Amino acid sequence: MSDFGVYVHVPFCAHRCDYCAFATYSDRDELMDRYVDAVVKEIELAVRDGLPTADTIFFGGGTPSRLSAEQLLRILDAIPRTVHAEVTVECNPEDASLERLRVYRAGGVNRMSFGVQSTQAAVLADLGRRHGINAHEQVSRAVAEAGFDTWNMDLIVGSRAESLDDVRATLRALLTLDNPPPHISCYALTPEPATPLGQDPNRHPDEDDTANSYDLVGEVLEAAGYNWEEISNWAKPGHESRHNHVYWNHGNYRGFGSAAHSHHSGRRFWNVRTPDRYIALLEEGESPLGGEESLDEATQNFERDALALRTSRGVPVEAFDSLEEIGHLLTVGEGRVVLTPKARLVANQVIVRLKSAP
Repeated sequence: MSDFGVYVHVPFCAHRCDYCAFATYSDRDELMDRYVDAVVKEIELAVRDGLPTADTIFFGGGTPSRLSAEQLLRILDAIPRTVHAEVTVECNPEDASLERLRVYRAGGVNRMSFGVQSTQAAVLADLGRRHGINAHEQVSRAVAEAGFDTWNMDLIVGSRAESLDDVRATLRALLTLDNPPPHISCYALTPEPATPLGQDPNRHPDEDDTANSYDLVGEVLEAAGYNWEEISNWAKPGHESRHNHVYWNHGNYRGFGSAAHSHHSGRRFWNVRTPDRYIALLEEGESPLGGEESLDEATQNFERDALALRTSRGVPVEAFDSLEEIGHLLTVGEGRVVLTPKARLVANQVIVRLKSAP
């Protein structure tokens, strides 16, 4: 509960996937050296101003593995962290060479996360992913040889090209590996505006099919010994993502890099979105702050409860005035309320009934 997290945004990608609406760019690689300099400078300024020592660090994007391993570790070395800090790096499967992973591991990275999404060729093609159908096998071998004890694979369900049999095949492929991922995330495909997926109604996910796929993922993973952590996350005991829990516990965290968001005791603030502007501001000796807001106590209480309700921890019964109309979506025990498996994809219907809801 007391962990302090640091998030580092790396906005570079070799290719933009059809569903991606994040602040990422496939045409700015020439900025990488200056971007790393700018991030290190932003960290150094924050350290001077009293940045807490990090218990968890997460490199996300974009594609952190677009940077060289040495560039990424230069940023990591600038961040004050505890001896047992969890340090996670997101990595595209096609970038997961044994050499890269060994350099990461020697430099202090102790957790990896790979966006596999599916093991089925038609699904990968529909999502616009570039890695092959055997990427999960290559990644599994590489993380074991590089000495990583804990790591994650991301899945996405909801593609129009994906059947329930495809979902079963992907899960079977992951769980029968000699070194299966001890943490698995599964996200429902969302057609964001201005993305190729969002602009083509014929490719929009069917909500019922997506729900069936999500339910299947939960059933298979929990039967295989994975504990449900949060709407989209399952972990073997001892392999929970500490960094994710900083967010879910409404804790404090600091984001570095373009478009990175931060939270400190009810104050939210974020950096300018584009790497060009971010770099220019820091090179000019200016703050890259793009905006901020302070949350009143009522809003903080609602966010705390809303985040907790998405997790296996749930919320106290007292967080609701009444459970009468939503009892079928909940499990109540030992004074706490937790979503049932069938309610996880309709969590918002429960969240709006919280006593703290605006």
